[in-house]
Amino acid sequence: MRFSEALPRSLLRGLPPFIMACFAALAIPVVGAEDCLPCHRQKTPGAVRQWELSAHARVKVGCATCHGSDHARIEKGEARVDLKVCGACHKRALGEHQASRHGMALHTGWGCVRNLPGRNAKECQFCHEDGTGLPTSTVQCARFLKQSAAMGQVGCNACHQVEASCATCHSNHGTDLKIARDPNVCATCHMGPDHPQWEMWQTSRHGTLSTSAPSGTGPTCQTCHMPRGSHDVSAGLTLTSGGERLPDAPRTARRAEMVQICLACHSTAFAKRELERDDAVQQESMALVKEAEAIIGDLFDHGLLDPMPGERPPHPLRGRALVLDAQMLYEDTSHIERLFFKMKKYDFAKTIKGAFHQNPAYTHWYGNAELKMDLVDIKAEAQRLRERKRPPQAAAAPAAEGIEARLRALKAKLDRGGITPEAYRREKAAVLEGGGFQP
Repeated sequence: MRFSEALPRSLLRGLPPFIMACFAALAIPVVGAEDCLPCHRQKTPGAVRQWELSAHARVKVGCATCHGSDHARIEKGEARVDLKVCGACHKRALGEHQASRHGMALHTGWGCVRNLPGRNAKECQFCHEDGTGLPTSTVQCARFLKQSAAMGQVGCNACHQVEASCATCHSNHGTDLKIARDPNVCATCHMGPDHPQWEMWQTSRHGTLSTSAPSGTGPTCQTCHMPRGSHDVSAGLTLTSGGERLPDAPRTARRAEMVQICLACHSTAFAKRELERDDAVQQESMALVKEAEAIIGDLFDHGLLDPMPGERPPHPLRGRALVLDAQMLYEDTSHIERLFFKMKKYDFAKTIKGAFHQNPAYTHWYGNAELKMDLVDIKAEAQRLRERKRPPQAAAAPAAEGIEARLRALKAKLDRGGITPEAYRREKAAVLEGGGFQP
């Protein structure tokens, strides 16, 4: 008997057409509630109570509809209820979710573990379809690869499973939209030193109005980032997850989306003016980050980092290279690189996210002030490294040795991508000709 054939005709007449089409397509046999509930009322009473209060229970979407009927696989944890299961009925939400940053979250937080010692083979299911070796993504995360299996699961993928699990926001067995519409569900992941959006919102005027004024007065996370129930949380965002500006074409379209969202409460002129001011904060802050990055790059070119990449455990993705982009580490690195990690990953992010979330304290004191003090620390550490490793005979070194050192530094700069091949040839010629090249 088909699933839909088991439902009362009076109930079927009240269902939306897309749910009816879903039931017809699934053709799931009636296995589930009557078979599972007697046992699970004893073993998992909380899950049963949540299901009984859900919309799924009201339309008799039973356990097997989502979990399947292979009890052995369920007990082994192999029958995961992932977004594809939910998407069989919720097609529009699935498409919006997959197109958004939530749709790529697992990929940005994961990396291939096949060559790491002591890894659990079950971890492969995060990146590979069941029963196949084909990857669903080639994106990797160096910081994840440095963690133990336990820390990877608890500290990384507790958040970076949102790509594959609707339960991340909706809970496992309930369907009450009050859960997914509560900013607290966002706070599970969107808080902390690298992206404290929840804290920024909570202590902003928007958050204060939302929690203190009559319902609907102030916007929540969902008001601005999931307008009209959309699952595309990237709508209106003009920066990458690393704080870089998007190319002009998508950026213009995304900005128009955000201005439209702001119009629910603000005028067009006000919204554009505020967002353009936030853009200026992003550009100023990025300039500070680039200045610090150039200082560290120059130290690397001259072999002055302590320790140098060749003197420490290799980077899990780049080996002995200097890594200052999104794959930089906070372990097995030098002190000045650790300062740069804090500057870029924490304080730069707080500055620009604080600005776009209308929170002056996060923009200035938690963000911009720390960002500028980071640069002070980096400059001081760079000077210390230069003075400590400068050989006593440097002042009396023959000119030929000075030229060789400059050429080595110039080649190192080329190899790490800090200079174009054309500029390298030009500056190399200047060194050899006794020109004014300054390393």
